[in-house]
Amino acid sequence: MEKSNHTKLFSGKRVLIVEDEYFLADETRRRLEEFGAVVVGPTANVGRALDLIDREHIDAAILDVHLGDELVFPVADKLEARDINFVFATGYDPDDIPVKYKGFALCEKPTELAHIAVALFGSDLKPLN
Repeated sequence: MEKSNHTKLFSGKRVLIVEDEYFLADETRRRLEEFGAVVVGPTANVGRALDLIDREHIDAAILDVHLGDELVFPVADKLEARDINFVFATGYDPDDIPVKYKGFALCEKPTELAHIAVALFGSDLKPLN
C-alpha cells in the first residue's frame, strides 16, 4: 500500500485505537502500522482505554463513540485533560456527540486515515487529487 503525504504524518506516532468492532479495529491497526505508527491497543472498552492512557505514551487517539453499552466520552475527557489530540470515528448520527465535543474532529465510518492524519497532526500539505 502506497503512503500518501497525509498518511506519512502517522510515522513514528503512538496512536490509541478505541473500537469495539474487532475487524474494524484490526484493519485500522494494520493500516496504521503500515504507515509507520505504533498502535496502542486496540481496546474495546472505556476502562481499558483509561488504563492505557495512564500507562502508555500516546500521541493521538481514534475513538469509536459507542462501545457496546458504554460511551467513549470519559476517554475523550482524559485525553483532552492531557492535551492529547483525538478524533471520534462513528457510524452514528453526529448529533449523538454532546455539545462540549463539537470542536473535535468527527470522522464517519468507514474512516479515511488520510483525513484522520490531518485532523490529529495538522498539516500544511496540499490535498492529493
